[in-house]
Amino acid sequence: MFPGNSNGNCRHDKKEFRSHLKKILGFRPGNIGIYEAAFVHRSSSYSLPDGRRINNERLEYLGDAVLDTILSDYLFRMFPEAGEGFLTKTRSRIVNREVLGQIALSIGIDKILISNVNPVRNSKNLCGDAFEALIGSVFLDKGYNKTKKMFIGRILKNNPGLINIISTDTDYKSLVFEWVQKNRARLLFTYDEDYDSDHKKSVFRSTLMINDEKYGQGQGPTKKEAEQEASCKAWKRITDNFRT
Repeated sequence: MFPGNSNGNCRHDKKEFRSHLKKILGFRPGNIGIYEAAFVHRSSSYSLPDGRRINNERLEYLGDAVLDTILSDYLFRMFPEAGEGFLTKTRSRIVNREVLGQIALSIGIDKILISNVNPVRNSKNLCGDAFEALIGSVFLDKGYNKTKKMFIGRILKNNPGLINIISTDTDYKSLVFEWVQKNRARLLFTYDEDYDSDHKKSVFRSTLMINDEKYGQGQGPTKKEAEQEASCKAWKRITDNFRT
């Protein structure tokens, strides 16, 4: 039987563990032992009869690499004209400790995590590490394609925070700059300033020009926000042209 968990129980119920795991994954796990190891923090390591120490460190290492590959593949296809810098920056925002910890807590990893570390002070880090170990377990049990399908379909697309990182928080201005440099084009922002209907606050309008052709217009309370909206519209036009 598997050792005790962070809630102080000396053992866990395998049937209950399988049920909880199936809710997270969306499918029935195969080799349950791999998944059990994914939720054992090194502070709760235990030894098998053959002397092997069991914890989730190796699975965390594997899961980190698999997750990087999945996200690299996904972002590469989602942003067909984006440069390396943008893709790397976006991937890094998703796989940082804080975000992974939030993902792990949202799917209930803290309920099955086994650790002797103070869960209140270290919950997000512990759970984020266990989430990466879980990705490593799925990869070993089901292979890359199933792991990718599970992460994209059940985790990423059902997590508003991740969608926000990829879409709303996207730096479209940087994307357009990278595209312009790559294609040796000329970029120019033009501005004008007006006031809102109450004549109290300034409203900035920005037009993004590429090779003297208007690609996008935007407005906002600051030049930066106006540029971002104009860049978003310009990027949509660029990618629409790329797809056609």
